[in-house]
Amino acid sequence: MIFNDMRLKLEKGRKKVLDAIKEHGGTTLLSTGITGDDARMAKAAVDAGARLLEPNHPALVLARGYKGVNNMDDAEQVRHEIRLEQMLEAAHGVRQVVGEDIYITAGVPGGFTEVMPVILTDDDFIKIARAGIDGLHTHKSSIEDLKIWVEKAHSYGLLVDAYIGQPTDKHIFGVPAETPEEVAKVAKEMEAIGVDFIGMMTGMSYEGVKGGEIHPFMKARLEALVKAVSVPTIAEGGINKGNYKAFKEVGINILVVGTALDNIAAKAIQNEVKEFLK
Repeated sequence: MIFNDMRLKLEKGRKKVLDAIKEHGGTTLLSTGITGDDARMAKAAVDAGARLLEPNHPALVLARGYKGVNNMDDAEQVRHEIRLEQMLEAAHGVRQVVGEDIYITAGVPGGFTEVMPVILTDDDFIKIARAGIDGLHTHKSSIEDLKIWVEKAHSYGLLVDAYIGQPTDKHIFGVPAETPEEVAKVAKEMEAIGVDFIGMMTGMSYEGVKGGEIHPFMKARLEALVKAVSVPTIAEGGINKGNYKAFKEVGINILVVGTALDNIAAKAIQNEVKEFLK
């Protein structure tokens, strides 16, 4: 193991994230979905100012139409079948287009709590690092598994962003914590084992909530996360143009936006095609 080389890679990746947060006034955007795995869309996001990108295996399921899947719920059920080589090809292509100054965190098979276990070898971690990836977007559901993942990732110069979910979530996307007190406890445990960026799965928590606001239940959880740790914080799920300012007001550092951008792109294409066919 070449320890200093890997340490330098970690520092370089962390600087990219911290610089983006500072540049954007304390809250920046992590662009995912089609802007994470399609190099053309990634470049469009970067040209508009995005500095963080996230290709991931559920999104690649949708992008490739794997097994005819056309919605995210179904994609989550077969994401583990995407080969690591497919993810690395997509991420490497994005890296070649957006350049070295952009932070890329990747969701790879085995990095989530998969429907079927996927075990990555040391050679796999080397391949991930050499593909131009700075970090791993992780949804492990126990501190024990997460600790192993962080140690392995750091050994190969890869940062880790990990998430806190709810016990009632439809899909397992993080270590479960229900109350704000539990959120704070889990967040501190994550920071203690070396997680570099800690996220909260916010899901579809805006139904019945006044536009531009966060549901009080979710807001309390987010506030507990922000207060509990010193590392950058992340929110993911249901974030769009109508509510993103509420997240900024809570103090979240990184907003993960994918579906909202996908929907905007799909609608724009539909409108243009209709114009051509008039």
